[in-house]
Amino acid sequence: MEIIDFTEQHKVYRKRLKDFLKNEVIPHINIWENKGITPKSIWKKMGSAGFLCPWIRPEYGGMGGDFLHSLIVGEELVRTNHTGLMAYLHSDIVVPYVDSYGSETQKAKYLPACASGDMIMAIAMTEPNSGSDLVSMSTVAIEQGDEVVLNGSKTFISNGYNCDLVIVAAKDPLIPNPHKSISLYMVPDGAPGFTRGEKFRKMGMRSQDTAELFFTNCRIPKENQLGEKGQGFFMLMQKLQQERLMVALQSIWSAEFALEWIIKYCQDSGNNGGILSTSQAIRFALAEMATEVKMGKTFVHKLVMDHMKKENLNIETAMAKFWASDLANRIAGRVLEIVGTYGVLENCPVVRTWRDVRVNSIFAGTNEIMKTIISNQIMGN
Repeated sequence: MEIIDFTEQHKVYRKRLKDFLKNEVIPHINIWENKGITPKSIWKKMGSAGFLCPWIRPEYGGMGGDFLHSLIVGEELVRTNHTGLMAYLHSDIVVPYVDSYGSETQKAKYLPACASGDMIMAIAMTEPNSGSDLVSMSTVAIEQGDEVVLNGSKTFISNGYNCDLVIVAAKDPLIPNPHKSISLYMVPDGAPGFTRGEKFRKMGMRSQDTAELFFTNCRIPKENQLGEKGQGFFMLMQKLQQERLMVALQSIWSAEFALEWIIKYCQDSGNNGGILSTSQAIRFALAEMATEVKMGKTFVHKLVMDHMKKENLNIETAMAKFWASDLANRIAGRVLEIVGTYGVLENCPVVRTWRDVRVNSIFAGTNEIMKTIISNQIMGN
């Protein structure tokens, strides 16, 4: 039972991507994990091969693909069992802001570089003391002539160290309505007053460059404002559907990876898996996990097709995001319990999976926020 019908062109694209990852990414993953960063050179190779922002139209330097090309990239990257090369954040969460809200001048300037890998993008919303509450942010933007001056800090910014351009959410302190005071600004690497803190050392996603960003009298041209002034909060809300859908997909793929690994482990009579495969308790556990992954994947793939039809899926993507991220954490943990002592060693692949998926319940709004959204809608609040 397949919900998504990939074309022959999609299948050729996937095969080409698999070969690319086998040759250019997988041999280097452990080095990147130990260094705590993925080099910018691999981003350029990804872009040159057509694996960044595949949906960008040819007139802006893209290949003119669709959202399914993005799914293929995301899924195959998950199968490399590392999250340092966070292409989906760049391609399917941040760059779409420029495509949707940018002027023709901004699109012509930035989209080709985003597709080629010459420009890595990040988005800076979260602040040290605001958590998931965007309207309580303290970063301010004040217009001074033809410039905008930014002051404040952002934290836990993925791609924060490697990024060449970051979209920053900041508020105008003179506008009393917090929802209408927020605007989005594009801050390039090297802008006066823009600095980075050290890369965070994290439990998981070790080769993903997560950093704190500082803006101290940071001056950018007024033309770097993205979209209309005061519409930042609403633009962020409009893009959350795809962001949450991508997190749900990443979670399902990670759960599927862990499940496939433990099934093969139990089928291998050359190790402890041969003994495990005879246990009814283990076989039942595998059956339960396989059922949950299949059901979750079917639901999320249905959302993909509806999303591509431009349907409003606010409640459904909130459901998918919290349930799928919980599932990925649950399955990764269950797999490590099944393999026993081997599950505490770094050479057990699912150890990295278990570490990396932990943050999925926090990304794109915590799962508690997702439940608040769902309960408010079903209760009519």
